[in-house]
Amino acid sequence: MAYVLALLAALANALSAIFQRIGVQNAPADTVMSMKLIRHAFSNAIWFLGLAMIGLGFLFQAFALAFGQLSSVQPIVTSELLFLVLILGVWFRYHLGWREWGGSLAAAGGLATFLVVSAPGDGGFVPNTHTWIVVFVVVSAASALCAGLGFTGPRWFRAAMFGASGAVLFALSAALTKQLTILIGQGWGHVLTNWVPYALVATGVVGLFLIQSSFHAGPITASQAALTIVDPVASVIIGIYLYHDHLDTAGWRLPVELVAVVVVVFGIILLSTSPLVAGAKDESGQGDKLERQNRKPGPAPAATA
Repeated sequence: MAYVLALLAALANALSAIFQRIGVQNAPADTVMSMKLIRHAFSNAIWFLGLAMIGLGFLFQAFALAFGQLSSVQPIVTSELLFLVLILGVWFRYHLGWREWGGSLAAAGGLATFLVVSAPGDGGFVPNTHTWIVVFVVVSAASALCAGLGFTGPRWFRAAMFGASGAVLFALSAALTKQLTILIGQGWGHVLTNWVPYALVATGVVGLFLIQSSFHAGPITASQAALTIVDPVASVIIGIYLYHDHLDTAGWRLPVELVAVVVVVFGIILLSTSPLVAGAKDESGQGDKLERQNRKPGPAPAATA
């Protein structure tokens, strides 16, 4: 059940990217990095549909975390790029090249292998105040370090660092979401008096700000790769420490799991550097329009610099 809900969350996130891209792609060129782009987005109902998909994706993710482990649910949720490629190829009829096919097969195959071999299990541990403090300190330090590095180096490096900074906070938000589902299961009476929902909102807002900063700092291919790689890795580490999630690493399993992770990372990099994916994820209003193609394969939307 948790895996199915996580896949539905990934599908909702992919649809949100498509709808929001369509909502801003007809914006005038002078709206880039301005409130005019926001006003243009607000004038398109399909952009709000994309916003609704984000909310739906969060609900699917929350229910998945209520039934499953953070270390297994979050890697599946971040497989939205696979659904994005599927939608672009099937519905929009864009030509899928070697990057899209190779990246999809590598990411999906590596993720499936990792989940089957590692067999993630729930440790049944309820985090205490001390463990939460440790996680907040470590995550905050890691996010601040990456954000600081985001002010240095070439544009692709800045984008990747801001993306990694936001991804670490998104992993923390997923952990807080799981904790929120535990609180709700105990009754709604004390949810609003607990610190968890407020911490969830704060980390989500800061993480979103950092991700948007990464989009503007450099190529979307760099920020998307960092986000998609760092989020699941950080989630697995947090899940193991915070909830005592356990992975079966005995004997031959550990080297197979490591190879599977490398294959997943390779697939994500291929997908993130695909002009097709980058064009669909770009919400700046620049680049080629995302439109349904004729039966004859058409050009892919180009990634913006």
